[in-house]
Amino acid sequence: MNEFLTPGQFVKHPDQDDWGIGQVQSVVGHKITVNFEQAGKVVINGALISLELISQNNR
Repeated sequence: MNEFLTPGQFVKHPDQDDWGIGQVQSVVGHKITVNFEQAGKVVINGALISLELISQNNR
C-alpha cells in the first residue's frame, strides 16, 4: 500500500499522531525512511504499516 510513496512527499503514521507530519526521505523495498517533526528520522516497515499521504493543501 506504500508503493506510491516517493521522496519529498509528506505523510502521517496512522498510530503515532504525536510524531506529527513527516517527509519521506527514501523508499527501498519495504523500508521507508521518514523524517517526522517530533520523532526525527524513523525507518518504517511498509509491509506492516500503511502511511497516510498528506496533500500539499493540508500542510
